[in-house]
Amino acid sequence: MGAKRKQKQKIILPPDLPPEVSEDEIEISDEDKDFVDKNKEYAGFLSTLDTQSITKHVTRVADVKEDALEAFYEKRLKRKSLQKEKEEDTELQVDRVDALPVKTLDGQLYYRTAKTTKASENDPTEEETSGAADKGIVKLTKAERRAKLKKSKKEAKKQGKDAEPEVEQTPQEAVLAEVKQDLTAEEAFESKKNKLAELGMALLSDPESNIKSLKEILQICKDNNHAIFKLGLLSLLAVFKDIIPGYRIRLPTEKELEMKVSKDVKKMRLYESTLLSVYKAYLQKLAALEKQPSFQHVAFRCICTLLEAAPHFNFRESLLGVVIRNIGSPDDVVRKLCCSTVKSLFTNEGKHNGEATVEAVRLIANHVKAQNCQLHPDSLEVFLSLSFDEDLGRAARDEKFKPQSKKSKKKKHYEEARQQKENEKKRSRQELLAKTREEVVADYKAVAFAPDVMERRGMQTETLSAVFEIYFRILKHTMQSAARSEANAGSSTGAAEPHPLLAPCLKGLGKFSHLIDLDFMGDLINYLKKLASAGSDSENTSKCLTVSERLHCCIVAFKVMRSNLDALNVDLQDFFVQLYNIILEYRPGRDLGEVLAEALKMMLCDDRQHDMQKAAAFVKRLATFSLCSGSAESMAALVTLKHLLLKNVKCRNLLENDAGGGSVSGSIAKYHPDVSDPNLSGALASVLWELNLLSQHYHPAISNMASSISTMNTAHNQVYLSTISPQQAFMDYSLERPESFNPPNDIKKSTNKRKRGSGSSLLAGIEPSADTSPIDEDDVRKKLSAHFALLRDIKENQSLRAKLDSTTTSIQLYEEYKQHKKAKKPKTKKSKTSLTVK
Repeated sequence: MGAKRKQKQKIILPPDLPPEVSEDEIEISDEDKDFVDKNKEYAGFLSTLDTQSITKHVTRVADVKEDALEAFYEKRLKRKSLQKEKEEDTELQVDRVDALPVKTLDGQLYYRTAKTTKASENDPTEEETSGAADKGIVKLTKAERRAKLKKSKKEAKKQGKDAEPEVEQTPQEAVLAEVKQDLTAEEAFESKKNKLAELGMALLSDPESNIKSLKEILQICKDNNHAIFKLGLLSLLAVFKDIIPGYRIRLPTEKELEMKVSKDVKKMRLYESTLLSVYKAYLQKLAALEKQPSFQHVAFRCICTLLEAAPHFNFRESLLGVVIRNIGSPDDVVRKLCCSTVKSLFTNEGKHNGEATVEAVRLIANHVKAQNCQLHPDSLEVFLSLSFDEDLGRAARDEKFKPQSKKSKKKKHYEEARQQKENEKKRSRQELLAKTREEVVADYKAVAFAPDVMERRGMQTETLSAVFEIYFRILKHTMQSAARSEANAGSSTGAAEPHPLLAPCLKGLGKFSHLIDLDFMGDLINYLKKLASAGSDSENTSKCLTVSERLHCCIVAFKVMRSNLDALNVDLQDFFVQLYNIILEYRPGRDLGEVLAEALKMMLCDDRQHDMQKAAAFVKRLATFSLCSGSAESMAALVTLKHLLLKNVKCRNLLENDAGGGSVSGSIAKYHPDVSDPNLSGALASVLWELNLLSQHYHPAISNMASSISTMNTAHNQVYLSTISPQQAFMDYSLERPESFNPPNDIKKSTNKRKRGSGSSLLAGIEPSADTSPIDEDDVRKKLSAHFALLRDIKENQSLRAKLDSTTTSIQLYEEYKQHKKAKKPKTKKSKTSLTVK
C-alpha cells in the first residue's frame, strides 16, 4: 500500500462550467417547486452557498499549470494517508454488541462504530494539548509530530503481537527451542564462572582495594543453579583462607568511631568490618546447609577447612559447635571430616594457643552427656591425639625455689637501702616506670605466640579433667547398663544396651593413666574389676560385655598399675582369674585376636614373677586353647606357653609322661579343668598331651613350635633366650594377610654351640623344618577335594547299606510269613510256586 501511494497519480481537471444562462430563460416545473417546498430542510444549504468563492476557486485551479497542480495533489494525498494510518493505528472500534443500530431511509439497518484513541484513554494530557491545538493555542512542530507518530506505531505493533493467535510448534521447532535454551544456559554458566574467577583473582591480588567483591561473590552464591552455588561456596573458601589475617578482629567502639583518624586507618576499618560481615553471612549460609543432603558434603568441607586453617579468627565457637555436633554423624564422609579437623586442632595447638582444644573438649563432654554415651567410637578416639607436657611449669618452680647466693643477697639488701634514701620525686618516677613495664609485659603476653607457662598449665589441667570426666561417665554408664542386663537376663526384654564408647574409653585410660590423680586410682581399679567380671556368673554373658571389652579392662588395669608402680599397692589376682576364664570363652571371628594377644603379653609375658600353680594352670589352659582356635591365635598362645615354661622351671615337668605329671604335682593331686580359679586347678598333676596333637597341625609353623616345646629340656640350668611376642606372632600368622600361610622366618637361630642331643637350640624359636620348599596351594586344594569326595562316598555307602538292610529284613519277614502259612495247610497239598531269594 505504501508503494502504491508513492506512485504519481494522474490529476483529472474539473469539467468546464456550463454556459451561463440567464434566470429568465430557466424554466422550473411545478413538481420541482413542490419537492423543494416539501423538503426545505434538505435544500436550505443551497441558499447559503458562496458562489463567488466557488467560481474563484475553479478559475484559480483552471489557471494553474499541470506540474504545479500535480505536486499540490501529491502533498494532499500524503497528508491524508498519514492521517488515515494514524487514525487506524490509534483508534479502537467498539463491538456491535455495545452499539445501537441505525435505520436508514431505505429501511436498512447498520451499526455505528464509536472510535476512541489510545492517547485519549491513557494520556489525558494529550487530550488537553489536542484540544488546545484545535482552539489554536498550541501548535506541534514537525519533530514532535514525528516522534508522536513513531510512538503510536510502536504501541500498535506491540498490540498486534499480543493479539496474534498461538501457533502450535512442530517437533523440529520444539527441539530447536530446547537447544537454544541449553546454549543460553551454558553461556550463562560460563559467564558466571568467569565472573567468579575474576572477582577471586582481584581479591587475592589486592584484598584491601577490592574487598567489596566479597559481597558480589556472596550474591552469586544465591543462584538457583546448584553448580554455580557450590562453585561460589568453594571460591569464598579459597579467598577467606588466603585473606584472613593472623589476628582476631575487634571492631571499633562508638567512642573510637567519633575520633578523627587518618585515611589509612579508615581504609583498614572498612576492610576489617566488610571482611567480618561477609564472613559472618558466609558461615550462616554454611550452617543453614548442614542438613541438606545435596549440599551437606560441600558445606562441611568448607566449615572444617576454615576451622583448621584459621582457628584463631572470629566466630570460632560457631564453627566448633557445628563440627562437634556432627562428630558422631552416621554419614561416613561428614564424620571423618569432623574427626580429622578436631585431631588437627589437638595436634597443632600453636595456631590457637590451646584455647580451641579446651573449648572442643568441653563441647565433646556435653555432647556425650546429651547423647547418653551412644555415639560412634570415632567421636572419642580423637582424644588419643591429645598431648600433655608433663614438665610444664617445672622450670618455673625450680627457678622460684632456687636458693640465692650471698652476693645476690647483699646486692638486693643494698638496693633496698638505696631505694629508701631516695626522695619522693624519684620514688614516684620509679613507680611510674614500673607500672609502664607491667603494662608492656601484659601487652607482650597478649600478642605473644606462646602463652604464659602458668596459663598453659591451667589449660592443660582443665582439658585433662574434662577428658577424665568423660571417661568416668562412660565407665559408670557401662556398669549401670551391665547391671540392668544381668537383672533382666531371665525376661524377654533383657537385651543389652550397646557400649560403643567403651573401647575408645579404655584406650584413652591406658594412654593417660599416668596422669590420673592418685585419689581416683582405687575407684578406677574397682570399676575395671567389676567390668571385667560382668556377666561371668550368669549364663548369658554376651548380654553384658563382650570378650574383647572384658580383656581390655584387664589390660587397662595392668597399665594403670605399672604407670603408678611406686604409689599403688593393688592385688591384681582377680584379673588373672578373669583372664583364665575368658580364654575359653574366646571365639575366632567374633572376638578381636589383637586384644587377646595384647592381654597375654601384658599379663603373662611381661609380669615379673608368677606362682607355680598359676603358671602351670595357664600353660595347660593355653595348650587346650590352641587345639580349638585359628592359626594366628594358636601361635600367640604357644608363644606365651613357651615363655611361661622358660621362666618357670618347675612347670616343665608337664612335659614328662609320668603319671601324676612327674615328680612335682603340688598340693593338689588331681587336675580339675572346670575350676574357675587357676590356683585351685591342680594343673601340675597333668601332662601336656595337647602338644602331641599340635605337632601334627596342618600349619607347619604351629607343628614346628609344638615339637620344639615338647622336646624342651627340663634341666634347671637352661639359658633363657628371648622369643617373639604374642602380638607379633598373631600379626605374622593372621589369615587376613595373604602371605600368612608361609611367613618369612625372621627368628634368629642360637649362636651358642651345643651338642646335637641337647636340644637347647630349639629354645631360640621356631626351628625350620627339613623340607623348606613352599607349599603348593593347588596340591592342597586337590587333596581337600579328594578328602571331601571320599566323605561323600562314605555317606552314600552308608545310605545304601541302610536301604539294603531294610530290604533284607522285609524279605525275611515275608519268608517267615510264607512258612507259617505253609505249616497250617494239609501235607497232601503242595505249593505250586516257590520263592527263591538270591
